[in-house]
Amino acid sequence: MGRSSEEFVAQGDRAAAPVGHDLRVIAVEEHMSTEEFLGVAHGVDVAPGDEVEVDLLRAIERDPDLRTRLTDIDARLREMDALGQDMAVLSLNPPGVQAFPAADAVPLARLFNDALAEIVRRRPDRFGGLGTVTPQDPVAAAEEIERGMGPLGLNGVMINSHTGGRYLDEPEFGPLLAAAEANRAPIYLHPRAPSMPVYRDYGMPGAIWGYQAEAGLHAMRLILSGTLDRYPDLTIVLGHLGEGIPYWLRRIDNRHGFATRTIGAATPMPKLSLTPSEYFRRNMVITTSGIDDPDVLELALRAVGQDAIMFAIDYPYEDPAAAVTFLRDAPLSDDQRTAIAHRTAERVFGITGTRSG
Repeated sequence: MGRSSEEFVAQGDRAAAPVGHDLRVIAVEEHMSTEEFLGVAHGVDVAPGDEVEVDLLRAIERDPDLRTRLTDIDARLREMDALGQDMAVLSLNPPGVQAFPAADAVPLARLFNDALAEIVRRRPDRFGGLGTVTPQDPVAAAEEIERGMGPLGLNGVMINSHTGGRYLDEPEFGPLLAAAEANRAPIYLHPRAPSMPVYRDYGMPGAIWGYQAEAGLHAMRLILSGTLDRYPDLTIVLGHLGEGIPYWLRRIDNRHGFATRTIGAATPMPKLSLTPSEYFRRNMVITTSGIDDPDVLELALRAVGQDAIMFAIDYPYEDPAAAVTFLRDAPLSDDQRTAIAHRTAERVFGITGTRSG
């Protein structure tokens, strides 16, 4: 994009110098599990078509180092202290329970959410939590959203994109979306391996390409289907600085407008109340997870603004020290850095409090 760091921070009353280590830092895409959950989940049958992805994640969860990083909360606190990271919003390691038959997945979700809520209750100054739910049983998912946002005191839910190749814009998921809207539960729409076979070669199912393509596709389905007209108060969180969508917003609006005025669409299109970019800016918040790139962050700031961006590490799959260093050193104004580091997360996830001692 060609601008210097000085130009990047020159809008308004911006200061180029990085904020010091008194910055409150909340990371919001931080995966975990428990030994109890893994002991049960690794023995559960997997839905047809999801075997390769689940086998990979189970191999990761059996690796001694990664397993410790997922399950040892005390060790994570020590690492957070060393980094100057105040809080982590915890979520179940993907793909959660979405690859399991509903009869197994529903009690597993409750088991995990109970354990997560206990972690949050013990250290509310250090941890928030995103519950896991079962889109394969939308009514049970709706009940778990109510329980999570009510008696369990969690901060939202994480859904790992498609469930058996089905997407949240489809009518069957109405109870889930209605519960999320009614209970003010942000949905973190996390990637998983795409449902389409074309992504299965050359390492593309994972984070090299398939993850962002899958999550971006899911978000665009929510926008273009009219789902966000039916549920206007939903908040959808996208990682990786918006899964590529901010880069395309102007073209998406342009081509959507063209298609609605002509017969330029390949398939029928619902009539929308807003432009696609207006839904993106109204209903979606993005995080920095895995994108420690000042040029991409600059584009995201221009596309959605500082109050729609949150800091995330994507623990344990990215380097926490590198992510925190990027947050502290990126060419941002004090206000931008404060918004990204903690203020947006506090608003979106209902987090209160001050710096941990």
